[in-house]
Amino acid sequence: MCESPLDTRTDPTRLFRYAQYCPSTQVNSAWLRTALQEAMAKAGTAPTKFRFFRRQMNNMITKACKDLGIPAQPSRRTLALLQLLKERMDEVYPQEPGYQPTPNPSVKMESSPPQRLPDALTGQQWAFVNLEATALADMDEWEIAFGEAFPLQMVGLSPETTIPGLLIFSERALPLAGWMSGLELAFIRVETSPVARLLLETGASESWILANLKNPQTVAEAQAFVSAKQQANGVHFIAVQSNPQTESFAGFWLLQEVSIP
Repeated sequence: MCESPLDTRTDPTRLFRYAQYCPSTQVNSAWLRTALQEAMAKAGTAPTKFRFFRRQMNNMITKACKDLGIPAQPSRRTLALLQLLKERMDEVYPQEPGYQPTPNPSVKMESSPPQRLPDALTGQQWAFVNLEATALADMDEWEIAFGEAFPLQMVGLSPETTIPGLLIFSERALPLAGWMSGLELAFIRVETSPVARLLLETGASESWILANLKNPQTVAEAQAFVSAKQQANGVHFIAVQSNPQTESFAGFWLLQEVSIP
C-alpha cells in the first residue's frame, strides 16, 4: 500500500507506505479489511479512495473497501505502488527465509476495444506540444480546474528533459475536463493499425478514441510524440483548454506509461 503523489512538489520520500504479509489460507476480504484498518491507523488518516491495478482480485478488494466506507477504483495510475513493489522484489523478498526466485506472474489486462468519446465532450481542435521538465515545477501556480501530477524526480527525469503532451481545445472544456477527471487517466498511446489514431487509456483496461490521424503530417507528429515519450521514461501529459489564447487550464494531467508487472 502506498500513498499517491498528487502534484509535482510532493516529496517522494514522505509518501506513506505500508506492507503486511498475508497467509495463503487467509486471503479474503475480511483479512484485507483488517489490514487496511491497521494501515490507516498507522497513517493517522483515511484515503479518499483506494486505487488498485490487480483487476483479477476486483471483488475481494472492492468488498473490503466498501466495508470500510471508502470507494475502490481499478486504475493503472499506481506509479508509487509499482515502484514500491519493484523495490521489495529486488531488495526485500530475496532476503526472506526460504525465498525461491520464480517468474513473476503477469497481471496485465488487455485493453478493451476503444470507445468513442461522447459527442458533447469531443474537442474541436487538438495539438501535440512539448514542455521542458523545469516548467512543470511551477504547475502548482497554474490555474487548473481538474488535474493531477507527480514529482519528476520520482521517475528519474532531469530538469532538461522534454516532456511531450497533447493539448485539446473545446468550447465545452470544463465539462470535458470534469468527465476526464473521473476516468483514472493512465496514458496516451498511438495506434497505427488497423487505422492510425490517438487513444486515451483509463482505469484498469478502458480505452477511448481521442482523434483519428488522417494525413501523413499528423501521423509524423504522432510518431514524434511516441519517440519523445520514450526518451522521457514514458512521461507525458494531456491538457484541456477552451481556446489557444487562454492561459488557464480546464484540465491538466501528468501521465506515465509503465508496464504492470
